[in-house]
Amino acid sequence: MNTEKSIDILNSLIQINNDRIEGYETASKEADETDLKTLFSHFTETSLKCKAELVAEVKRLGGKPTEGTTTSGKLYRVWMDLKSAVTGSDRKAIINSCEYGEEAALETYKDAVSNSEDLSSEQLMMIKEQHAAIQANYQKIKNLSDLMA
Repeated sequence: MNTEKSIDILNSLIQINNDRIEGYETASKEADETDLKTLFSHFTETSLKCKAELVAEVKRLGGKPTEGTTTSGKLYRVWMDLKSAVTGSDRKAIINSCEYGEEAALETYKDAVSNSEDLSSEQLMMIKEQHAAIQANYQKIKNLSDLMA
């Protein structure tokens, strides 16, 4: 196991959780409906929990946890703001944007699991549990999207 590679993998997951946190805060501001605001708050809590676990592990390894977001996450939030301005906080547009963001998060977690040779069994278990939580969030967004189709 390479500690530097482990830290890099964990930091990539911190970044995607930072993206989720900022993305769902943006989505919550854009949404008019209480059910969406509640759902987005729940998703934010999921990412805050995941991030806290990841930050603790990076620190335990002697690394510096990343504090930023991904470039694609920043672009996604700008796009979401512009789209919202054009569509007038349209429920379907917000849900579709969130679905896109969740797919990116799942892909990042999938990549982390595929690099498991650089992770301890405890780290891999933590990442798989987080992946399952994010997968459950994605399924909720996907179900809403499917209902609107």
